[in-house]
Amino acid sequence: METVTLGSTGIITIKNAMGCLPIQRDTTDVAAHIVRKAYESGFTFFDTARAYTDSETKVGIALHDVRDKVFIATKTAAKTADQLRADLETSLKNLQTDYIDIYQFHNPAFCPKPGAPDGLYDAALEAKRQGKIRHIGITNHRLNIAKEAIESGLYETLQFPFNYLCTEKDLELITLCKQRNIGFIAMKSLSGGLINNAAAAYAFAAQYDNVLPIWGIQHEKELDEFIAFNSNPPAMTDSIRELIKKDREQLSGSFCRGCGYCMPCPQGIEINNCARMSLMIRRAPSAAWLGPDWQKKMERITSCVHCHKCSSHCPYGLDTPALLLENYKDYQEVLAGRRTV
Repeated sequence: METVTLGSTGIITIKNAMGCLPIQRDTTDVAAHIVRKAYESGFTFFDTARAYTDSETKVGIALHDVRDKVFIATKTAAKTADQLRADLETSLKNLQTDYIDIYQFHNPAFCPKPGAPDGLYDAALEAKRQGKIRHIGITNHRLNIAKEAIESGLYETLQFPFNYLCTEKDLELITLCKQRNIGFIAMKSLSGGLINNAAAAYAFAAQYDNVLPIWGIQHEKELDEFIAFNSNPPAMTDSIRELIKKDREQLSGSFCRGCGYCMPCPQGIEINNCARMSLMIRRAPSAAWLGPDWQKKMERITSCVHCHKCSSHCPYGLDTPALLLENYKDYQEVLAGRRTV
């Protein structure tokens, strides 16, 4: 099995990690079974968050009796020191553990630092001294915040979107983390479902020896594909290079990554899916996307009042209302049979 060392943390894990956001959509029994199967198949790194509804609880059920054999990362979106302490206690209880391997600030719009009025970083340091946190990390979708976090020297890990649709500026973060011995955890390794070739995604990430990709897994069949990579890791081949080239050409420019930070919409529009529907119906099995339920959801785009609350929260600077309208028009063309998927 290929392994990766997460910077100065000393954490060594296989180059296959499980992202546990999707299991919040599973029943408790199904989720616990998938997480446990991942562990029994060699996975040792599991990433969750306080914001992922009951994900932490399901991870705790699955792994509490093998706690010393796995690494668990979770996150807090706290805005104050008191909120962070409360979040941490809840996470410890949910995960059935007395420590978190990597405790991460969850996509803050700033870089938490010691001595700040919010007290966030100081509260994390206090928890680390108490042994409740072993390493402090940060996650983000903004290049400027990610770079500031790296250069601050305050963080042992950075979690950032990284896959073969990345830009040169994204690649620079990988180099900076390696130079400063900071662990790099790659989220959105499948770009929220836009990348539909797991072997290509794995082969791309494998080129970077300091990158740990986490795969968001909801279904057992998805897990099985990544388990197979443990013993037979995909290599970068000419055919995979050509596939990546074509995908980059198709997905270049402004497109929604589905991160969901634009939500909730005051008009009830499911922005994180509706704003990329044109891509989804062409790159994923389209029957479900074109059914009555999704037709109703797409129709809600017509109620958009262009308040731009979504745009103001978009870490990629997208004109979200314009993107929604563009996707709505394309969707209607497909439904009318004037375009093919």
